[in-house]
Parts: sequence; structure tokens; C-alpha cells
Amino acid sequence: MTGSALSEQELEGKPMTQPIRVLLVEDHKLVAEGMQLLLEREGDIQVIAVAETAREAVALAGSGHPDVVLMDYGLPDGTGADAGKQIRRLSPRPRVVFVSGDEGDDALLGAVDAGACGFLSKARATADVVAAVRRAAEGEMLIPATQLAGLLARLQERTRDEAVRSRLLAQITPREREVLLLMAHGLDNKSIAAELGLSLTTVRTYVQDLLEKLDAHSKLEAVAVAARHDLLAA
Repeated sequence: MTGSALSEQELEGKPMTQPIRVLLVEDHKLVAEGMQLLLEREGDIQVIAVAETAREAVALAGSGHPDVVLMDYGLPDGTGADAGKQIRRLSPRPRVVFVSGDEGDDALLGAVDAGACGFLSKARATADVVAAVRRAAEGEMLIPATQLAGLLARLQERTRDEAVRSRLLAQITPREREVLLLMAHGLDNKSIAAELGLSLTTVRTYVQDLLEKLDAHSKLEAVAVAARHDLLAA
């Protein structure tokens, strides 16, 4: 018999899982090399390219079609938020996760406005990065609960547009609002499904509908939009 042996997945007739394609954006060479080695130890993650600037990141995201963009927030030619916005304009596909040494309000709000799904502190990025990439590929929200609570409180203090709020309240169904509130508490899709007694597929459908209604690129952005328009009040 010639050719390579079939995997267990193939023998069982299951579809082969494609690796998560990651574009790594980091201007410090040693940090980038360490992060790349960490990611490529995992059999389900493939680093397709490494960029050192925002300009390179946008170009490589357009040509490489990554699933996840793991990006330093502070880059030599601009912020990661600027690059993230340009990447989102090119394609809605990549999930953007920022890694930052700046945990201040401006950086966090910039990440949200750029449509990012996650924001990691550089102090804990090494330990969390693999899990973050996997969760980002699934469309999950990646932000520590304490930061999320603070972010929502600050956003709710901002002046809201009553007309927009009324329109959104009319569009969002009671069940979707339940899902939205659980998202705002940091629950992932599996936890939301368990809490509401729904299937994971049904929850994913609700989440996708919420993203469309709130004109958001990620769960994090959807929750931020909801907070800005006071849709999370009990």
C-alpha cells in the first residue's frame, strides 16, 4: 500500500480541522520570535506571517487571509487600532486581538472602536495567548471581567442618542436581550447556552443576529455599543 497512513479522523469519516491562521504583529523582534515559537508548538495554530508595522499588518492581512490577527497595540507607525480599522474595512473575517502594555481607557476604547474581540495585557499575554487565539477564532470575547465591568460603566455614563436607543430596543427580541446581558457579564457561548437551556447552535445564531443589529464586528464591540445606548439596564 502506498501513500501516507490515514488519520483517525479520516478513518471515522470526520472532516479534517484546518489550523487557525494567525498574523502576528509585533515590532520587537525577540518578543515576536518568542510569541511565534509559542504559537507554532500548537498543532492547531499556524503563524502565516509576522509584521512589524501597522502598514505591513494591513497589507499582510489583505493578502494572507488570516483567521486571527494578534497585534501589539503600540506600533512604530501608528496604533494597532488604526491598523485594526483598516483590516476590518478590507474583510470582516479576521478576529483582531490586541496585546498592550497600556491598560488605560484610551487604549481599551480604541480597541473596542476598532472592532477587536480581545484586549490582553502584555504582563499576562505569554500565558494566555494560545487560549486567546483559540477563543478568538471561535468569535468569543476576550477581556478580563474587571476591565469589562469598568468599561461598561464608563460607556453607560456617556450621553446616549434616544432615537438610536429606541430603534435598537425595538429591533432586539427579548431572547436576544437575555443573550446580550449574559455576554455583558463575560459568559462565552457555551455558558450562555447552559444558562438559558439552549443549544450552542441557537446561541451562535442569536449572537450573529445581535452583531448585525448592533452593527458590530465582535461580541466585545456589540456589548460596548449596547452599553453606550443604555441597553443593558435591568
